[in-house]
Amino acid sequence: MASDRIYGEIPGYPPGSTFKNRDELAGSGVHRPNQAGICGGKDGAESIVVSGGYVDDEDYGTEVVYTGQGGNDPATKRQIADQQLTRGNLGLARSQIDGNPVRVVRGAGGDPKYSPKFGLRYDGLFRVVDHWRDTGKDGFQIWRYRLVTLDNADPPPVVPGAAGEPAARTEATIQRLVRSTAVANRVKRLHGYQCQACGIQLATPAGPYAEAAHIRALGKPHNGPDVASNVLCLCPNDHLLFDTGAIYVDADGAVRQSGTAAELGELRLVAGHLVDWAQLAYHREHHKP
Repeated sequence: MASDRIYGEIPGYPPGSTFKNRDELAGSGVHRPNQAGICGGKDGAESIVVSGGYVDDEDYGTEVVYTGQGGNDPATKRQIADQQLTRGNLGLARSQIDGNPVRVVRGAGGDPKYSPKFGLRYDGLFRVVDHWRDTGKDGFQIWRYRLVTLDNADPPPVVPGAAGEPAARTEATIQRLVRSTAVANRVKRLHGYQCQACGIQLATPAGPYAEAAHIRALGKPHNGPDVASNVLCLCPNDHLLFDTGAIYVDADGAVRQSGTAAELGELRLVAGHLVDWAQLAYHREHHKP
């Protein structure tokens, strides 16, 4: 199926298209499996179905916090085993890295606020903006994915009263997180635009370049604070590796490679930038495979 993977819209089936059952949905090509909730593999995921099959799913309309596949008892909809980062779960993670859009289909068994009363409905293209490992409501390890509508620059704002100070909000066509560029720029300047993981400083004709990486993401369900202690100054390569859990910082401050635990160096620290070690522990717990 990987050889004929189709990302994006399926001609003849615009958002809002409805289907009586899974057979009709599969025949359209919008979501080809007759049972699986994820159409994907190690090369990427092209579509998902949100239909209330997993107790940890969360639906916010323009944002979906989706539970990966595996370890689920279809009769009770409860987790009975840990999930692995394989098959469709790996595909959704790959789609985040490659930026491939994911078709989202909602079924009648999902959140009634956003789901059809009968059958299934194609609700448009979403993009995967985050994935992480978590302990589900039933006590087993699950993989979770945050998907937002393709034209949404950011997920909806954090819930007031959540952990840390929520990012500022502004009213637009939709509510969006407003990240503080002042915080990001201050951290980068303190480090002289040198990556805290590898020490590289990228030089451009306009001056040095680095990226500000939030240790604990700002959007739901992480609700990280937009403060300097929750930000690292990283090069683009290590920013991607950190966000996807390919590297992490251990309790002693060593930057390590996931899987092998090989030490890549020490996290570089400078005066004036205090790093929140509790947020680094959160990153290890939720992002390290």
